[in-house]
Amino acid sequence: QVHLVESGGGLVQAGGSLRLSCAASGRTFGMYVMGWFRQAPGKEREFVAVIDWNGGSLDYADSVKGRFSISRDDAKNTVYLQMNSLKPEDTAVYYCAASKSQRWRATMSYEYDYWGQGTQVTVSS
Repeated sequence: QVHLVESGGGLVQAGGSLRLSCAASGRTFGMYVMGWFRQAPGKEREFVAVIDWNGGSLDYADSVKGRFSISRDDAKNTVYLQMNSLKPEDTAVYYCAASKSQRWRATMSYEYDYWGQGTQVTVSS
């Protein structure tokens, strides 16, 4: 089992920045592809970003490219999502997830085995 805990969400004005953190338990963090998803009220959960086992390969949803950056520190068992130039449409609960997939580019929710509790991000206009 992997236990994931997100933090860093909050209320921010449009154009502002937030950094989300996801702390993972266990000693096998480096064996998991890590992703971020988000879900707004009344909408389906959507892919945001993914990072492979060693941090060498990254991918993002088109809606956040150029604004968000995903990174990981396996020594600290932590994955981050730096969010810049935030827009009201970024408002959602953000979830960290861990995947045992052998593909690094995991963009589907069903590819993930463990999920955090989520952290709320609200962007005011």
